[in-house]
Amino acid sequence: MLTRKQHELLMFIHERLQSVGVPPSFDEMKDALDLRSKSGIHRLITALEERGFIRRLPNRARALEVVKLPESAAKAAAAPPASRPSNVEPLFKTPRAVERDVSSVPVMGRIAAGVPISAIQQNTHDIVVPLEMLGSGEHYALEVKGDSMIEAGILDGDTVVIQRSESASAGEIVVALVDDEEATLKRFRRKGGMVALEAANPAYETRLLGADRVKVQGKLVGLIRRYH
Repeated sequence: MLTRKQHELLMFIHERLQSVGVPPSFDEMKDALDLRSKSGIHRLITALEERGFIRRLPNRARALEVVKLPESAAKAAAAPPASRPSNVEPLFKTPRAVERDVSSVPVMGRIAAGVPISAIQQNTHDIVVPLEMLGSGEHYALEVKGDSMIEAGILDGDTVVIQRSESASAGEIVVALVDDEEATLKRFRRKGGMVALEAANPAYETRLLGADRVKVQGKLVGLIRRYH
């Protein structure tokens, strides 16, 4: 027998997995259940896990799997959908952009927001992002390592969404490939025949390089942050 809050959380997770294929964040769960802190969500998830309704998947952030539903909810899910009266609102409302307007973007490894690391790697996995975050053309995502862009709101562990491009305007944050072997995330500027790659952290110096040494690989269009 589940408590009301346990049942609400279980159904919220189930509905989100059904609609977009990824579980909600702890902040989304907290807001949906009108709780004051995420500690209450942790307790509810632990209780659901102990009762065999959900399972936490190892080595994956924010990864939850619904194992079973309460008998009443399982019967309702199996029954033919009934029309809902126009004056009745669903228990949990998922934003339309999250519900339908999403796209899968490949994650291509890590990008340095600090000392440059090896060039972009091959596709490691995919993530789902809102279509409104994407512009025209191709996109990919990179996991951020380092703190050189913290004053631009980009933190170590974030995932940045990049629009493929070989050019950039002054002041745009780009993926820059230096000497065909080092990839870094920096703000792009031109200074005569040179390219300046600016950090957004006073602890890091601006790198001034010959234009022939720098290739723009894409421009920042979005950022995804997960809270654990």
